[in-house]
Formats: sequence, C-alpha cells, structure tokens
Amino acid sequence: NGGGMNGTSTMMDFLEEPLPGVGTYEDFNTIDWVREKSRDRDRHREITSKSKESTWALIHSVSDAFSGWLLMLLIGLLAGSLAGLIDISAHWMTDLKEGVCLAGFWFNHEHCCWKSNTTFTDRDKCPEWKSWSQLILGYGEGAFAYILNYFMYVIWALLFSLLAVLLVKGFAPYACGSGIPEIKTILSGFIIRGYLGKWTLIIKTITLVLAVSSGLSLGKEGPLVHVACCCGNILCHLFTKYRKNEAKRREVLSAAAAAGVSVAFGAPIGGVLFSLEEVSYYFPLKTLWRSFFAALVAAFTLRSINPFGNSRLVLFYVEFHMPWHLLELVPFILLGIFGGLWGAFFIRSNIAWCRRRKTTKLGKYPVLEVFVVTAITAVLAFPNEYTRMSTSELISELFNDCGILDSSKLCEYVNDFNSTKGDDLPDRAAGPGVYTAMWQLALALVMKVFITIFTFGMKV
Repeated sequence: NGGGMNGTSTMMDFLEEPLPGVGTYEDFNTIDWVREKSRDRDRHREITSKSKESTWALIHSVSDAFSGWLLMLLIGLLAGSLAGLIDISAHWMTDLKEGVCLAGFWFNHEHCCWKSNTTFTDRDKCPEWKSWSQLILGYGEGAFAYILNYFMYVIWALLFSLLAVLLVKGFAPYACGSGIPEIKTILSGFIIRGYLGKWTLIIKTITLVLAVSSGLSLGKEGPLVHVACCCGNILCHLFTKYRKNEAKRREVLSAAAAAGVSVAFGAPIGGVLFSLEEVSYYFPLKTLWRSFFAALVAAFTLRSINPFGNSRLVLFYVEFHMPWHLLELVPFILLGIFGGLWGAFFIRSNIAWCRRRKTTKLGKYPVLEVFVVTAITAVLAFPNEYTRMSTSELISELFNDCGILDSSKLCEYVNDFNSTKGDDLPDRAAGPGVYTAMWQLALALVMKVFITIFTFGMKV
C-alpha cells in the first residue's frame, strides 16, 4: 500500500509540473480541460494564501483578480479601433475604383463633397470629385468616357483582389475565409498554432479591406470575429495566467468573439448571445459579464471613431415611426419563405462547388480562381449602379426613408404639392425612376445569387 501511495503521489506531482517549451501542447492536439482548470485552481489558491503574508502579495492578488477586466478593456479598444480602420479604408478604396478627390486623395466620395457649394440634389456631383474619365480625358460624358470608367473599375477590382490573395498565400495562409469554423474548433479545445497570431492579424486586416473593396460578393462581418479573436490571443500574452493556461485563454477568446460580432453588426448583446450559443464550448458566468463588457467597449470605441459619419455603429439602420397594418405581414411572410429557400439553395450549391474545387484542378490555382471570379464580378457589376456600390451602401440605400428632396431612384415619386391633406404626406404615385430601380434591383438579385455561390470558399 505504501508503494501504491508513493506511486500515486509521484503521478500527481508529474501532472502538476508544467511541460518544458513555449506551449503545453503540440500543434493539432486537444487540451486537457480538467488539468488546465486544476492548475488554475491551484495557482489561485497559492496567490490567495500568500496575500495574507505581505502588502506586496496582497497587491499582486488584487491585480491578478482585476487582470481579466483589464484584458477585456484592451480587447474592446483594439477590436473597435481595427473595425473603424477597416470600415474607413474599405469605404475609401471602394470609391477609388470610380474616381479620386482633388481636395485630398484620402477622402472618399461622400467626405469629398461635404464642403462643396453644390445644391442638395446635385450633392453627389461636386467639382472636387473627379471620375477617372474626367481626370484623364477632361470630360465625363460620352461613350468613350463610360468605357474608360468601366476599364478603370475592373482594373482596380483586379488589383485589390490579386493583392489580397497574394498576401494571404505568401504570408498568412490562415487568414483566408471567415475564420468562424476554425475559431469554434479552437474554442472547443483544439490547438492550431499561428491561426490567431500577429501575422494572421496583420494580413487579415489588410486583405479584408482589399477583398471588400474589390467588389467581391462577400462581407467583413465574419472576418471581424477572426480579427477580434486574434486581438484577444495576442493580448493574452501580457498576462501570465492567460498565457500559460489554455482553458483560461479560451474564456478570453469567447469574449473576443462577442466583441467581434458587436463591431460587425453594432449589437453588443447579440455578440454575447452569438458567443454563448454558437462558438463557445466552455462559458462560465464570469465570462458572460466580461464578454458583455468587452462588446460594450468595442462598440463604444467604434462609435467614437464614427467611421460612417452618422454617429452609428453601422451604415444602415431602421427608423420606423408609422403604425403598421395587418396586411403588411403578407410580404414579410413571403420574404421569410424566399430567405429560407435561398439559404437552402445557396448552401447546397456552395457545398457542391467547394467539393468540385477540392477534387479537380481548380483547387491547385487559387490565384487564378480569384482573378477570374473578380473579373466576372466587376464586368457584371459596373453597368448596374446597385451592384457597383458596396453591399453596405446598397443596404443603406434600401433602408433609407424617402424625403421630398431625396435624389435616389427609389424615392422618385410623383409629388403633388397642391394636396389639401394638411401636414400629412399624401399617397404618391410611383415615377419612372422607381420602376427602373425595381428592374435594376431584380437584376442585382440574380447576379448576387449566382456570383456569391462561386465566391465563398476562395482563398481570400
């Protein structure tokens, strides 16, 4: 019995001793949750017992307890700052495909025209903003000017996408895709060295701007979760208890995922729910509050940067002050049915295309695939103004309420200023611009439906 007790004691001492090297586990292995939590519990018990011995030990105990909240603050600040940088850069580079601002090349189209003396209806045609045909040829009307603008739009789109795929392929292969499936895998306890490293963060931030600006049918919402988790993983190295404990680090990554969704959709509570329900494997109560704190800090930071100039977290938002009628539920029901059918069609089609890409020679030429898809997307997108603009701007255009002075085609209704209805805005008949916009939106829908299937899954 004595020999058995000594053997058990030796085994426990071996489990408590940290393994040599930078990390506890090898790459592509699974962590031992029981061992990690046991080591953290022993560390906490040791700090608590020493805190009664001296003032310095007490200060160390308090700082150790506060370090989690400090880490959440840093993650929120960094994630919100990077999200603001990405939004501003993507908006500027998207407008760069159509022209440049003479007052300062770093201004996008909207910011360039803020100081212009043009009328409200011509606010998008300010003299400070020049299209590429106006800059090169000296005039912006005519067939040749249209062809030149078309050509420059396609060239810029190809340049952005090729630069993005070359950066991913050459410096950070883990930066491709949205990153959410891999983050769910990591949070379940799997080790993928370098997936949340500094090079992945740098290349992901740069290529996310380039990919969105190229006009490809993809968004920045999913990759922002990856960016925020990279921030959390890097900042974990500032604190010993998170750097040396994989289970504690995953608590931080859960909070970082919440911060990523918060800055992507402007929804801190939605970010916490996403982290709790979708990506996290281990989510204690203290992580819930810390995740909410990180999401709030990230959202506040993004709003302070104000990348869209509207004091909002997102470019599009809903302001609806009118009562609704029961009959209006019918189009919402039809919209839900269409969304479900489109979702099922997209998932099946995209899986089939990804399987074909993987089993044929298409998978061997990722750069060529990105080049071809970008070229087709740009060629099809330029003639239609609703596909030429970015997806965020398109949704913002659809969300905006129509005013009497609004210059959008969607708001081109017949105005009856002789109406005797008092202050109420009368029912107005649709003008020719509304019908044109409906056809263009229908064509944009068809184009987006099919081009998105081939875009998702590329190495960008």
